[in-house]
Amino acid sequence: MKKVFASVGDNAYIMSNIYVRGGQKIIIGNNFYCYWGVRIETYSCHNGMKFNPQIIIGNNVSINPDCHIGAINRIEIHDGVLMASRVFITDHFHGKINREELLVSPQKRILFAKGTVIIKKNAWLGEGVAVMPGVTIGENSVIGANAVVTKDIPDNSIAVGIPAKVIKQF
Repeated sequence: MKKVFASVGDNAYIMSNIYVRGGQKIIIGNNFYCYWGVRIETYSCHNGMKFNPQIIIGNNVSINPDCHIGAINRIEIHDGVLMASRVFITDHFHGKINREELLVSPQKRILFAKGTVIIKKNAWLGEGVAVMPGVTIGENSVIGANAVVTKDIPDNSIAVGIPAKVIKQF
């Protein structure tokens, strides 16, 4: 896998049956653990539009089965982050949601970046969490199962729900 990515740190364990697109734009740190069924994608071009994507994954990050990470802009996953299964992280949408674009099939809409996604050190994303574009999840924060993160979550917080709301902060 070291040939697939821009760089991979020491002691990386990546199970077979993962899907990588645009691996030359993905940097992985030391002690990375990635289960089967994970999709990590960067798109440099889509429907004629050019992008300069980057995904940076820190040290001691663990990604469980069936997660999907997609970037046309930038996604940062800092050291010690744990992702349960079926986590979705994106920095973009298929088009701007308005009346005119709803008449265009989603595959033909222009990808629209809404800002960098940052998941800070030691965050834990529960089963089925979705992290939307332009959000920062603070250090040591826990995001409860099936939450949809649409706004920044402060450091040392527990957030749950759709949309995710902070229910406790330490």
